[in-house]
Amino acid sequence: MRTERLLGGAGKAIAVAAILFWSLFPILFITMSSLKPGQDIFAVPPKWHFTPTLAHYVELWRSWRGFFSGLLNSTLITIGATLLAIAASACAGYVYSRHAGRWLGASLLLVIAVRLIPPIVVTLPLFPIVNALGLNDTHLVLVLLYATFFVSLGTVLMRTFIDQIPQELDEAASIDGAGRLTILRRVIAPLAMPGVLAVAVFVIVFSWNEFLFAFIFTATRAKTAPLVISEMIGSIDGVDWGILFAASTVQLVPVLLFVVFMNRYLVAGLTAGSTKG
Repeated sequence: MRTERLLGGAGKAIAVAAILFWSLFPILFITMSSLKPGQDIFAVPPKWHFTPTLAHYVELWRSWRGFFSGLLNSTLITIGATLLAIAASACAGYVYSRHAGRWLGASLLLVIAVRLIPPIVVTLPLFPIVNALGLNDTHLVLVLLYATFFVSLGTVLMRTFIDQIPQELDEAASIDGAGRLTILRRVIAPLAMPGVLAVAVFVIVFSWNEFLFAFIFTATRAKTAPLVISEMIGSIDGVDWGILFAASTVQLVPVLLFVVFMNRYLVAGLTAGSTKG
């Protein structure tokens, strides 16, 4: 029995180590490569001992100022999409949690089904509409698209968290004269804050790294960081891998740190509804 436990523990440890290696090695490789001299990046055998240099980051600032403009655009779009998605998801989740009905339940299934449609399917039909509205190459079009893309998931998450809040609190606030929006803002939202943060994590990670919508609907003014990185790969002067890895590191670090610090809310979102509080 003890041998079986040891073997089981060793198997789990090997599996976890393999998953960590698969997930962390690319990040480690990119970060280390951004600090290596150019000739050492793809050296064979790989050089693990080297003198770190910031030359690639300096050259990134000199040669690709547009990348930092892209980072600013990514930040503005991500913040806007997150706030809009949270507001819409909280309102919809509250309605689905506090009201029941056949048609209301069917509409939630429809919302979930729409979420399963691949983005490329809706991208091309949207292009002439976006042009007609004059939203092409604007921050607003990406804010709307990113928020819309995650409202369905956000609604389900918020409904699950709001279901755990006693409805008697709504009734007590209503007796005191509070309206629906006041109840949602002052009673429900503070108690459902873990759900709000879980939705925020999903939207931020998606918006920060999204490429397809940004590639189709932006050109210059609202260009995001992933688009600029793709331009580095297709540069007519050839790929400067040191600069490319430096840009990838700069683009990766903020969202990586955010996910690490907000990990418990991400897990809460993934396990929402699996347990009862």
